[in-house]
Amino acid sequence: MRVIGDVRVGAIGLGAMPLSIEGRPDEARAIATVHAALDAGVTLIDTADAYHWHAGEVGHNELLIARALASYGDDTGEVLVATKGGRGRPGDGSWTVNGDPRHLRRACEASLKRLGVESIGLYQLHKPDPAVPFAESVGALGELHDQGKVRMVGISNVDVPQIRQAQRELGGRLVSVQNRYSPAVRDSDPELRLCAELGIAFLPWSPLGGISRSALEAEEARPAGHPAFHAIAGERNVSPQQVCLAWLLAAGPHVIPIPGASRPASIRDSAAAAGLTLTDQELARLGEETSNIPSTSGIQ
Repeated sequence: MRVIGDVRVGAIGLGAMPLSIEGRPDEARAIATVHAALDAGVTLIDTADAYHWHAGEVGHNELLIARALASYGDDTGEVLVATKGGRGRPGDGSWTVNGDPRHLRRACEASLKRLGVESIGLYQLHKPDPAVPFAESVGALGELHDQGKVRMVGISNVDVPQIRQAQRELGGRLVSVQNRYSPAVRDSDPELRLCAELGIAFLPWSPLGGISRSALEAEEARPAGHPAFHAIAGERNVSPQQVCLAWLLAAGPHVIPIPGASRPASIRDSAAAAGLTLTDQELARLGEETSNIPSTSGIQ
């Protein structure tokens, strides 16, 4: 278990985006994937109003998550649903950004209705908008918190100065930062360290970057990336994805990876990483392999 704010969640979360964007599964498999995550002990589900494919279906993923939770057949009171506002998808494959406080307030109200809740567990600014002062965007989330419409506030795709500024604007109420971080993308090392210093949860998105997809995810295996992860996986008789997630968990108790999944087998495999503890020697091998990677920005 790990902690976001004052809420305990499973050490591995579910990134729900693949269930609603391009190439998404049919609804039956999507809901089965969410149910498999819950069965495996996942209690953090990350979504966003912009997780959809076609124009005119804003909130597709939020509605899907709401239906999956409602049909689970067991208590879901321990599940923390984290959603985001501030990005859009016109339907042509592109992403837009809108950090205007008025938009964020409207987006939050719409997310509340789609999720069927009175207060959103964790509401995150999806991405800073260069056309809007960052303080204004963060301030809007603080107002939503004051009004009880969101229980906790987080930010995503940010750098160190923005984390510090958000913490000041929110009066110390910032609980999470969600940045891209994986064996292939290590640019957010400074942000990860700052979150540890401030006692803020760090949620790596796309955490399996650089690890080739397994038979769980693709019919044809790709050439193995980062061979040490694969070697240790073979020695431990687990998947390279589990080794990767265990490596991330070892970065600190504040780290909660949110791997995406589009089928039940994938999230069951990922969730099992919570029970895998790597030795110091294994972590050293993985550290050597990831210490000199090419720079690829984790701020998107």
